[in-house]
Amino acid sequence: MGESSSPISVILVSSGSRGNKLLFRFPFQRGPESPAAQTGKPRSRYAVNSIGDIVEDQDGDSREPRPLPDEQVVSGFSDVILATILATKSEMCGKKFELKIDNVRFVGHPTLLQHASGQVGRESPTREPIPGWVGHGSLPISKTDPSPKREVPTMILFNVVFALRATADPSVISCLHNLSRRIAIVLQHEERRCQYLTREAKLILAIQDEVSAMSETTDGPQSPFLHILPKCKLARDLKEAYDSLCTTGVVRLHINRWLEVSFCLPHKIHNVASRFIPPEAIERSLKAIRPYHSLLLLRDEKSLLAELPLDCSPALVRVIRTTSAVKNLQQLAQDADLALLQVFQLAAHLVYWGKAIIIYPLCENNVYMLSPNASVCLYSPLADDFSCQFPGHDLPSILSKFSLPVSLAEFKNPLAPPVQETPLIQMVVWMLQHRLLIQLHTYACLMVPPKEEDVRPKAEEVPFTARLGGRSLSTPNALSFGSPTSSDDLTLTSPSMENSSAELLPGGDSPVNKRMTENMLTSLSEHEREAILSVSAAHNPEDLRVFARLLHYFRGHHHLEEIMYNENMRRSHLLMLFDKFRSVLVVTNHEDPVISVFQSLQK
Repeated sequence: MGESSSPISVILVSSGSRGNKLLFRFPFQRGPESPAAQTGKPRSRYAVNSIGDIVEDQDGDSREPRPLPDEQVVSGFSDVILATILATKSEMCGKKFELKIDNVRFVGHPTLLQHASGQVGRESPTREPIPGWVGHGSLPISKTDPSPKREVPTMILFNVVFALRATADPSVISCLHNLSRRIAIVLQHEERRCQYLTREAKLILAIQDEVSAMSETTDGPQSPFLHILPKCKLARDLKEAYDSLCTTGVVRLHINRWLEVSFCLPHKIHNVASRFIPPEAIERSLKAIRPYHSLLLLRDEKSLLAELPLDCSPALVRVIRTTSAVKNLQQLAQDADLALLQVFQLAAHLVYWGKAIIIYPLCENNVYMLSPNASVCLYSPLADDFSCQFPGHDLPSILSKFSLPVSLAEFKNPLAPPVQETPLIQMVVWMLQHRLLIQLHTYACLMVPPKEEDVRPKAEEVPFTARLGGRSLSTPNALSFGSPTSSDDLTLTSPSMENSSAELLPGGDSPVNKRMTENMLTSLSEHEREAILSVSAAHNPEDLRVFARLLHYFRGHHHLEEIMYNENMRRSHLLMLFDKFRSVLVVTNHEDPVISVFQSLQK
């Protein structure tokens, strides 16, 4: 994903009264362009440019073509050809542009230039040509005019194009089209405001004419783009965007030193053990954030605040300063004095930009173990960083304590003061930031052994969800991003507190409670009801009622902490219930799919 997500070239083309022009491309060849000039052998003018050089052995048999480096993949297209195929018609402006030729895919967003009145190519009231390249054409000059004015060249449209490998992932293509569209909107705005694109285009064309005149007097042709870079701010911005996409994936440009263009390529910044996390997995995880989750910043607060733009949201600054690994999002919303949904959105923003990850709040009941992707080398760079961060401790020794699943409570000394627990919390936070640990959660699954005489075909089996009367297995208070949510959904209490308080009526032997329990158990088969009622704990009406109420959680999709939040129950109460009904429940420990995407590779 690393190579296929990086662009192989960025190209700026324009179309106007002077025809189609390639204003800038990067990377560019600094020497002769033709392969014949490099080898010294004559090349036929009818030869087809190949993507790879075919090597022949002494017997004359041809071998597999050798792929060219990225900077030479697009070099087979001349400037004239690129200007012709990338400068589209006016009807295609404002839409996604995508063109595949051989193993190269071009992606852009052609944009039509307009002046302030919103009309394209219209005459000004004074009947003077519009200065700069802001219209379809220049003002026609009368043949009878004794002093005809010289026509002013005009620009109709421009297109910022990124060249990719043809095998690039569709999500990468969509992201780079989004970046091209953002740059085009900013350039269009600056053109209307101060004719920025006009000035830069005139400067680029003047340098190209000058270099082509110099090449006639020198030994060989020279690349005009080498002379354009130090003189043209727009060319340097495009080069900076290309370099950032190939390295960090974070693009921050200030077009004309005025408007900022911020962009994030998630394929570059989201990775575990040098393997990239698919953007679809990140999106699914962000949609599944719950109030009991926590936000863990991957960098310290000071450096993160220094990277924020000057006009960033004050709410974002409050979230960064208030967040902690021991606070859940619900507590964070209270401390930051923000709505819970807004905290969700700000947390998703930080996660998307690679500044934070989603975890479960640190507490002594959390169970952690060594990540399968963790680097356990004795002299790794992480080990040196850990020793500098925590003097007197070495990373391999600390990681060895998590070889098997272990809870933080096992590291706690009941006689030690709370101050001594702070280094342990800081070390666990550091290891979570560097994806060295994974957290395991407890899941319960209803599993009743079948009777030997009751053997039915699988086609007759009724799904468990259908036997539960269609009751949803998802979290009742699931909040999805981008959808309107009423203020009733943003309560600071558990979503089923009212239900639990209504069901736990005084008097466990009351007829009302008995009927409620029987109604809940009617969704099960006769054999399942008999197996549950045969448990000794089922003779306690209150335990049976609570078990029946939690029945829809016992399918292995909801971990212990989620049940605690949704049903407003204590951990000890749930664990005791699991133990009482252990003959019909299978308890397992594994990762939470919501946060495991940030901790380990997905198969």
